[in-house]
Amino acid sequence: MINLKGTIRQIKILKIAEHPLVYFQLDDIHCLISRHALNFLADVTVGSTISILGAYNSRKQLVVRKYSVLGKPQIVIEFESSRYPTKDAKHY
Repeated sequence: MINLKGTIRQIKILKIAEHPLVYFQLDDIHCLISRHALNFLADVTVGSTISILGAYNSRKQLVVRKYSVLGKPQIVIEFESSRYPTKDAKHY
């Protein structure tokens, strides 16, 4: 298993099915993720810094088994910058 850290340069959805297949480029390394691909798409965007754990396949692509977002996930950033007001605890 290989452990790498870097910045995402490109993201593409290759296959939409029950288990989607997502391609992304981490610095200059070509990576694929199938496990937790939907969570991955919610957590990262181009420019996100992540740490990944995986192994190379026969086409020299890194197949990701685990990932971790360094910093805030994209879904949290979107939620914090939402234009809708937050619910105040006093109103309950």
